[in-house]
Amino acid sequence: MPNNTILIVDDQLSAREVLRGLLTGQGYHLVFATNGEEALTIARQSIPDVILLDVMMPGMDGFEVCQRVRGDRQLAEIPILLVTALDDRDSRLKGIQAGADDFISKPFDQHELRARVHTIVKLNRYRRLHNERAKFEWLVEKANFGHLILNEADQIIYANTQARRYLEIPLDAELPLSDTFPQLVKKYYNCEPQALWDQWPNLMGDKIPAYLVRPASDTSESLWLHVEQLAMTSDTTEKYLVNLQDVTEDINTKRLMWTFHAQIGHKLRTPIMLISGSLDMLHADKNILCNDHQVLVSSAYKNALRLQSEIQDVLQYLDISHIATPGDEICNINKISEIVETIKSDLNLKAITLELDENITSSSPPLLPLSPRAVEIILQELLENSQKFHPHQAPLIEVNISKYQGQICIKVLDDGLNLQPEQLTKIWSPYYQIERYFTGQITGMGLGLASVASLVWDVGGTCRAFNRSDGPGLVIELVLPLKERL
Repeated sequence: MPNNTILIVDDQLSAREVLRGLLTGQGYHLVFATNGEEALTIARQSIPDVILLDVMMPGMDGFEVCQRVRGDRQLAEIPILLVTALDDRDSRLKGIQAGADDFISKPFDQHELRARVHTIVKLNRYRRLHNERAKFEWLVEKANFGHLILNEADQIIYANTQARRYLEIPLDAELPLSDTFPQLVKKYYNCEPQALWDQWPNLMGDKIPAYLVRPASDTSESLWLHVEQLAMTSDTTEKYLVNLQDVTEDINTKRLMWTFHAQIGHKLRTPIMLISGSLDMLHADKNILCNDHQVLVSSAYKNALRLQSEIQDVLQYLDISHIATPGDEICNINKISEIVETIKSDLNLKAITLELDENITSSSPPLLPLSPRAVEIILQELLENSQKFHPHQAPLIEVNISKYQGQICIKVLDDGLNLQPEQLTKIWSPYYQIERYFTGQITGMGLGLASVASLVWDVGGTCRAFNRSDGPGLVIELVLPLKERL
């Protein structure tokens, strides 16, 4: 912390030198002025912590300087210690009326002078810190964000009003609570992605967004809180700062724009499909083209297909909420077999098996809280990824569907790549691609698994990815709650 600045104002050199001698070596930065006007100029430049102001000066005396300081918004809070040989009651009263904080008489008692200056500096620092803290606390209490302070035991020792609302902590409840922060949030929210929250308190900064998601219900929309965390470096009991930001509106804004996206999608899909179709015809009948034209058509055809795929990925991600909304159409478990067969045919997958737990195939099959279109998109993305990232684009795929703790567990297993632990956590983030460097060899925009996660989390489900233990390949596990029949 820089030294406290003391402005010494006296027209006599000898008086200034005496004060210099008494205060040098006390940890202060000393600045000097020889008259009132100079004092005001230097004060505005240096913003001192204390002004030692002589009363008896020619021109503008100490009383007037004091009044001018108090009338200046920039300087008004600076403590003023009037230095005077006057000891009469009227002079002190005049000094108080001018705005002085304290007095000291000439000749100086060095111990008294140092004690007075030290006390005023300390009080002024405390007052400034107190004022700044009061302003900060007022802003925090009025903020739309939830702000928390946690101790080393992960207990909440401070929560502003918004944070108490998010976590349903009564406004008059004393902190800390018996529940830790992780225990408390799990009462009301799903912590997503779970693999990231399993590393608490290490949320990896801004690399992967951490969310608290309160799933949608029949009577309320979902609530999404973006969670940011900062480790404190002080030795106090305050260990972490946690910020909770409601990002539901951002997500809902995208969802309300689905009609716009649909119109844009039509304008983009139609011409690219016509281009792809025309090039497909030329590509299929190469005999009508010379060799040079065959090469050009082949290249244009491949790039048109790639562009079509990437446009489809972006539009699907933007339009995901419309696709996910069940409305009056709910997907039952038995329909998954039909969906898998359709995708198998579209992707020309040769080796794919579907296993349905016999306990869930009945005359009254369980219902999922998603539309058939949403389930189709989820499975399309998972199966297509298994194909794209297989060394020979010919994976052996298993789709297993079973009951798990009163919910439905969908597992997709392949025999392709194994991933590193960091990759397994990041794959649910938008625009993340498994390739270490984007070379363009793998088609797609890195939006697919983010779309899957968005659909699953929004209805209270969970997503998990892990490597197979019996050989190469990946397992994607989705756990979805069941939809009650009306």
